[in-house]
Amino acid sequence: MRHHFKPSSTSFEYRLKQEATSLRNQAEGMPTSIPRDELLRKVRQIDVAIAVNEWVTPSYVRAPRHNFSGSSHRI
Repeated sequence: MRHHFKPSSTSFEYRLKQEATSLRNQAEGMPTSIPRDELLRKVRQIDVAIAVNEWVTPSYVRAPRHNFSGSSHRI
């Protein structure tokens, strides 16, 4: 049986950032412990995945980033 690709309405990077935020929020409410450290390790892994995705994704494929300061250039 073949699996069909279902396009997502949100970008891969956006979903990763949402997951990282969710995990950070979970870890924030926990006392220092092994489960908290595991959540923070997952957050670091997601941060690396975001960076790698930015490196390998051509700029013409990425969605434009919006800077709320009024400037349109990336830093």
